Amino acid sequence: MPKASRTAPLSQPEQPSQHVVVGLGPVDPAIVGDVLGEDVTFVPDPTPDDLAVAEGAIVRADRHVDEDLLARAPRLRVIARTGVGVDLVDVAAASARGIPVVITPNSGSRAVAEGVLAMALHLTKRLRPLTDLVREGRWAERNSVPVGDLDGATLGIVGHGRIGRRVGELAAAFGMRTLAYDPYSPPPPEIARADPGELAEASDVLTLHVPLTDETRHLVDEAFLARVKPGAVLINCGRGALIDPDATLAALKAGRLSGVGLDVFDPEPARHHPLFDHPDVVLTPHLMGMTRRAMALTFVDAARGVADVLAGRPPTAVADPDWTHRKAMA
Repeated sequence: MPKASRTAPLSQPEQPSQHVVVGLGPVDPAIVGDVLGEDVTFVPDPTPDDLAVAEGAIVRADRHVDEDLLARAPRLRVIARTGVGVDLVDVAAASARGIPVVITPNSGSRAVAEGVLAMALHLTKRLRPLTDLVREGRWAERNSVPVGDLDGATLGIVGHGRIGRRVGELAAAFGMRTLAYDPYSPPPPEIARADPGELAEASDVLTLHVPLTDETRHLVDEAFLARVKPGAVLINCGRGALIDPDATLAALKAGRLSGVGLDVFDPEPARHHPLFDHPDVVLTPHLMGMTRRAMALTFVDAARGVADVLAGRPPTAVADPDWTHRKAMA
């Protein structure tokens, strides 16, 4: 049976035998309880008193961890972020205190990759306008909607990490040729392209999976889109600021792009942009990596990372590559 989680505040600041781990944002106690172990009390709705004695925190993607929160959690030894993005976590401040920021890079990769292929199919097979034809009794107009194929098409992957590689594996099952560009981890030579523009020129479907940095912000801009193969589909399940929405809308209107799929936005929650109203755009609210199975795996991986640190073991993956196990033990 899963270990019960306490929701009432701790009455004593000293913790005689139990480690205290808090949830920041909705975290399923039934999933994390067994992973954390019998010597851990998990508090899903922490009070200030709980934060004051917490040694670990499992943090959802939309929650901030800044210097103020760290100051209110002086006993904190580990932060586990559900997912890989740490935009809202002050990793430098945590590292300065020897606190590893654990990430969970494996749990949602397959779900995101499936989301990319779902968007590619939706846009290539023109499901929205075809649905409208049937719904509105315009069957005779069906030949006016050009339906494309993934079989024989070229997929261009910008960012060849875990998700990008998995998208390539799925694309192969559809008979797609795969090319890739990654400024940080070069793909195999047989599929690599020297720059994103060269990749854009050769790809029927482009999918973005690079991290957001100063160099990749608005990677998809007017210059990039000028090199896109006419009629290409663009999908962004990476970070919202990888694309310039104004330039993307202009490329759609000009026919340079035939469809755009967006799961991520800048900022989030998304503020309305005219791009959203274009009929060849499909939108999802940053949920492609949050399927039922993926979320359960994410909670398990986050809890395992916390348990590892509390037990004196190095966690599997951390956001700060310069953090070492020895820092936490010092």
